[in-house]
Amino acid sequence: MTLNCIAVDDEPLALGLVSKFIEQTPFLNLAGKYAGAVGALKAIHTQKIHLIFLDIQMPDLNGMELSRVLEKGAGKPRIIFTTAFNQFALEGYKVDALDYLLKPFNYEEFLRAAQKALHYVELLNKHGTQALVVNETEHADDNYLFLKVEYQLVRIALDDILYIESLKDYVKVDLKNAGKAILSLTSLKALEEKLPPKRFMRVHRSFIVSLDKITSMTKSSVQVGNKLITIGDQYKDAFTRFVGKWI
Repeated sequence: MTLNCIAVDDEPLALGLVSKFIEQTPFLNLAGKYAGAVGALKAIHTQKIHLIFLDIQMPDLNGMELSRVLEKGAGKPRIIFTTAFNQFALEGYKVDALDYLLKPFNYEEFLRAAQKALHYVELLNKHGTQALVVNETEHADDNYLFLKVEYQLVRIALDDILYIESLKDYVKVDLKNAGKAILSLTSLKALEEKLPPKRFMRVHRSFIVSLDKITSMTKSSVQVGNKLITIGDQYKDAFTRFVGKWI
């Protein structure tokens, strides 16, 4: 598969380098290069563009502003930000960027980001737009979900989830037989809406537990693996009804 790409950067040397990297990558096609976001926007409306290598700090319309404009359109191209300022990393994550290249970057770093984009588009084509929506928390057949983790989509088997914990802007997904938990920039509410209610229950404003991973319980807490989780007051009635089915 070949991805149609454009490069957008107001610095001629940076624009030339990204364009060169695109041209020497077999699965990328350079459909245009632009010194500003306004010109790029016109190209996006007239061509089928899969991927944009986008600088952030530019005159007129900056990269973040362009990305927010594109969020409103259907079938939007995906974005890999290229910038010299790492303070934009979290903001780039929030506008659904696929990756973030910090200048100066080499071809190896560029290729790694491009491969993430290729993998994403291949997954999208395989599973369809309903399986990989913007929030990347859809599940299929109640067997797995996709979460955005460090600018890539990660497929997680529901059978592997022990519990999910809210951490401000992120959720932490604890998995069985995993060395470390997975962090994803989404909300606990968004995940709660996607998870099958017969298998998962929210027991606290900060916790969702996998029901078949509960090893012991009381009226006020559940044990999941090594984690003791308190039942929140607003969730006690629902939890009591669940426990009542087993007593």
